[in-house]
Amino acid sequence: MSGHLSNRILRETERLARDPVPGISVTPHEDNARYFNVILAGPAGSPYEGGIFRLELFLPADYPMQAPRVRFLTPLYHPNIDRLGRVCLDILKDRWSPALQIRTVLLSIQALMSEPNPDDPLNNEAADLWKKDIARAKQMAQEWTTRYAK
Repeated sequence: MSGHLSNRILRETERLARDPVPGISVTPHEDNARYFNVILAGPAGSPYEGGIFRLELFLPADYPMQAPRVRFLTPLYHPNIDRLGRVCLDILKDRWSPALQIRTVLLSIQALMSEPNPDDPLNNEAADLWKKDIARAKQMAQEWTTRYAK
């Protein structure tokens, strides 16, 4: 483990191991305990259901005063996730609070997968389709899930 880790990070990591979030696996990286490999199951009832999505989560040096950085490694078709895997989510930006935890962030991402917000997009093409033809947008999301997340 490199560098000094706060008791907060150690407690959160231990809690995630002891009391995992359903559908979410979080493993600290061997070389850097601020970097986590995340496996997230596509939420039931969403176009991502049945998919297994890989993410990376990094805790900056001033965590919890600054939000974690999260990125999807598995491509997905979603209005709030761009082609680089970046996530547009208020709690990762201006609505971050030190009271939030890694667990909260991952649950919020899982909820965002179930309820996309096309009014605050990172992927404008997906957002436009979500607004114009939600059935076709969900079909695209399912096709990408089958192609990249199975």
